[in-house]
Amino acid sequence: MREIVLDTETTGFDPFSGDRIVEIGAVELYNHMPTGKTYHEYINPERSMPAEAFSVHGIGPDLLEPPQKPQPGAVTLRDKPVFAKVGQSFLDFVQDSKLVIHNASFDMKFLNAELDWMGLPKLPMDQALDTLAIARKRFPGSPATLDALCRRFNIDNANRTLHGALLDSEILADVYLELIGGRQPDFGLSAQSSSEITRVEDDWRPAPRPSALPQRITAEELAAHEKFVANLGEEALWNVS
Repeated sequence: MREIVLDTETTGFDPFSGDRIVEIGAVELYNHMPTGKTYHEYINPERSMPAEAFSVHGIGPDLLEPPQKPQPGAVTLRDKPVFAKVGQSFLDFVQDSKLVIHNASFDMKFLNAELDWMGLPKLPMDQALDTLAIARKRFPGSPATLDALCRRFNIDNANRTLHGALLDSEILADVYLELIGGRQPDFGLSAQSSSEITRVEDDWRPAPRPSALPQRITAEELAAHEKFVANLGEEALWNVS
């Protein structure tokens, strides 16, 4: 079973009011285990960066008004591709796999708006699995942010001083596996189809060994055992045929 743990960063809250995606990060899982395959793109939103959004993710100081001089390691966006250049590669990566997203309605709203604007097929909402909803159902009344869940499950998120889509996806993958019961919630059995499981026939019997195992009892030990049995008398178990 293939799953994609996904996160986005944006310029704001509403794509239909002019906000755009500025980063997509995704991590591939197979049978609930990370494969090492990821998808990551920074995206030029073709608009300015609101200070409020910049304070959350720190992306695009060159798009602030007025622009800021980028600090070492800061991600600038003017030279990054627009969504129309990466939309198809994104769809090629996710395919029809289940999308594991924290607050899925937010990310799906932005992704589908961007895909629709470039004439690509939108992602069905039932393709998304919302870990925020899972956390709220499992821990009612408790904080369900990604940071809160990291604290609950003792997941190291020390590198998460700002939001970042790929880092958040990697952290969410660990959180998701804890939410569903650990790294092997069903011991991997549910992901196997019946054709993949080797069937043990009812009349199966072990085959004879091609060669006998080497003797591990010394001659002295065998003689001592025979003497011990002889002292047990004729009713000893070893003498019953």
